[in-house]
Amino acid sequence: MTTKTTGDDLPKSLGKPALRALRAAGITTLAQATARPPAELLKLHGVGPKALNALAAASPSRE
Repeated sequence: MTTKTTGDDLPKSLGKPALRALRAAGITTLAQATARPPAELLKLHGVGPKALNALAAASPSRE
């Protein structure tokens, strides 16, 4: 399955608030996002369970 990404490698399925929160935290790639513990990402304002699911679904390590 091919997942569309933004210009910075984050999936397009993420909402704008989640994208802004991740970028503000210096996270611009899928690898950077999936390397962080989910609990740390959830602390970012704009990142919730839906965003975590989108990141997990886009991760190449998940099948």
